[in-house]
Amino acid sequence: EVQLVESGGGLVQAGGSLRLSCAASGFTFDDYAIGWFRQAPGREREGVSCISRSDGSTYYANSVKGRFTISRDNAKNTVYLQMNSLKPEDTAVYYCAAALPNPSRLVCDGLGLNYWGQGTQVTVSS
Repeated sequence: EVQLVESGGGLVQAGGSLRLSCAASGFTFDDYAIGWFRQAPGREREGVSCISRSDGSTYYANSVKGRFTISRDNAKNTVYLQMNSLKPEDTAVYYCAAALPNPSRLVCDGLGLNYWGQGTQVTVSS
């Protein structure tokens, strides 16, 4: 059974940090690019950050560039999203998704997304 399980969300004050984890199982993790997406109420889904399967190339949305860092540990089948300097506008449900091996920018644009996690809530208070 394919599973992507996000964890690490919560409530944090503006300027604080959180680290999200996405633990994968049931498929060959190394074969997939992984992306973090978020959706706030009344807003469209946004590709926040994505990482390729092989060379670790990354993409960040302009809204998070310089504040968020994505990384993957293929030995642990896990992708992380370190979020620093959080802002109230970062409040959303964050999802990870596994995608066919496309460039990270295209993954964040929604190309080839195959599997999704259930999401974890991130709330940033002002």
